Amino acid sequence: MKIIKNKTLDLLGISSAGICLIHCVIFPLLTIIPLGLSHNHYIDLGFALIGLFAIFSIKNLNQNVKYILLSSISLILISVLLDILFHFHSPLIYVGAIGLIIGHLLNLKKHNL
Repeated sequence: MKIIKNKTLDLLGISSAGICLIHCVIFPLLTIIPLGLSHNHYIDLGFALIGLFAIFSIKNLNQNVKYILLSSISLILISVLLDILFHFHSPLIYVGAIGLIIGHLLNLKKHNL
C-alpha cells in the first residue's frame, strides 16, 4: 500500500514538473501571438507548490534523490520569487523543472526494482 502511494506521488511530481516545463517553454511563445494572454506568476507558484507537496509527501527517499528534488524545487521557487518581485524571468525555472523530472524518475525507478 505504501509503495502504491509513493508511486502515485512520484507520478504526480513527474506530471507536475513536465506540465510546468511545457508551460514555461510554450507560454512565452504564445505571448507573441496577439491573443490577449498575459503571464500569470501565480501559475508558476502553483506548480512549485504542487511539486513541493509531492517532495515532502514521499517517505523513505534516497539521500541523493532528496538532494536533487529539494535543490530543484529551490531553484524553481527562487526563479518564481525573482519573477514576482523583480519581474525578471530567470532560466533557473527550466533547470529546476528538469531536475524535478529526473529526481522523480530516479525515485520511481527505485520502486520498480
